[in-house]
Amino acid sequence: MKTTRSLTGLAVAAGVLALAPVVASGPAQAAIATASTASTASTASASSASPAAAAGRWGPYAASGNRAKASGTLTAAPKDDPAAPAPYVRVKGSITDLTRSASSCGRAVFRISTFDSDNQPHLSYRDYRICSYGKPLGFAFTEKNVGEVELKVCAESKTAKPSTTCLYAGTWKSLYAYYE
Repeated sequence: MKTTRSLTGLAVAAGVLALAPVVASGPAQAAIATASTASTASTASASSASPAAAAGRWGPYAASGNRAKASGTLTAAPKDDPAAPAPYVRVKGSITDLTRSASSCGRAVFRISTFDSDNQPHLSYRDYRICSYGKPLGFAFTEKNVGEVELKVCAESKTAKPSTTCLYAGTWKSLYAYYE
């Protein structure tokens, strides 16, 4: 029990630290500023051509053993400040169960980092489960003040919530990060 709590605490702390801005000084800061200016200039010329929100396809991502797969699109609202979180992010997609067992399901779990009015990060999770072989389940959601959206695809037994193995084993796939 203590090990699980410790691992959970470490995972949350790592997520918060990953969202914290990196402070650099000296030549590194000048290089970052130059790269940021070039990136902003290219983004400004691209955004002046099309004022619509940036959209991108993600996936297909598969669970271990290809027992489930998920794919879709992510749309992030345009923003003036590249260091600020997105005003909103819209995710649409589908999850398909590829297990033939009636007791197993495919699951897409999203970890969303948002910021409150005091600019403090918060983690929330959304999960979508399908237990019918070969039939995709569509999903869509929108979140505000988004810093990062990550995905994990799992295939596991039929339960109401994702297992700790699904949540903490393996790597999360980053779909959107405000600082990129």
